[in-house]
Amino acid sequence: MASSRILYVCQEITPYLPETEGSVLCRRLSQAMQERGNEIRTFMPRYGCINERRHQLHEVIRLSGMNLIIDDNDHQLIIKVASIPSARVQIYFIDNDDYFARKAVLEDADGHYFPDNDERAIFFARGVLETVKKLRWTPTIVHCHGWFTGVMPVYLKKVFADDPIFRHVKVVVSLYGDGFDGELDKGFRTKIANEGVKDKNLEILDSPSYENLCRFVMNYADGVIVASEEVAPAVLEIARGSGKPLLEYQSPEAEDFFANYNRFYDEIQ
Repeated sequence: MASSRILYVCQEITPYLPETEGSVLCRRLSQAMQERGNEIRTFMPRYGCINERRHQLHEVIRLSGMNLIIDDNDHQLIIKVASIPSARVQIYFIDNDDYFARKAVLEDADGHYFPDNDERAIFFARGVLETVKKLRWTPTIVHCHGWFTGVMPVYLKKVFADDPIFRHVKVVVSLYGDGFDGELDKGFRTKIANEGVKDKNLEILDSPSYENLCRFVMNYADGVIVASEEVAPAVLEIARGSGKPLLEYQSPEAEDFFANYNRFYDEIQ
């Protein structure tokens, strides 16, 4: 198998957030692929509930300071970094006081989704891509984990498609049981369009439900992975009917689990 340069874009990673199916998989996958000779970069949001002192996060001044405009407002991009010593894996964090200072992940204390989660997702995606450009690192695979990374595939295929850094990249999307009730902000479609996206698929986001977001995301994926037994049946049906290369669910404890991921990356390149 040829080695790849894999960019992992993750909604959550342990030990920075509590252990969940997604956070544990992202942690293990980053290490396993690096140990198999792949070159990796891993990103997640710097949610305000992450203990920076305990996990030894520090700002990377040379990568920070850029202003990103989201819905006509400027937001400063701050990049932090930390290492998981036991895994010898480095994690980059996307930070901003407006979007990530609150001491929570995606929900408030009452369990309600933050009304600006759509803008937070846009900022996260833009922040990752702008940082990778500054690093002058060219990935061959971008692997997205969690619905919060859902803006990444359309940006890669429609906004950054002609950038030499991302021109030949393949996008993999992992599906989890991370659905939410209701819808994201009604202006989500317009905000993405204002980023320079011109595509008929934006109509899907006229009703920005979880199911529609998954449908939208898969339009721009080169491969789809079922990463959980808890994936909603409707989303699973969309994935199986998409015609995209699909890696069906397998237990993370399976002996060939990571080898299958590596083979899947090779197949779509």
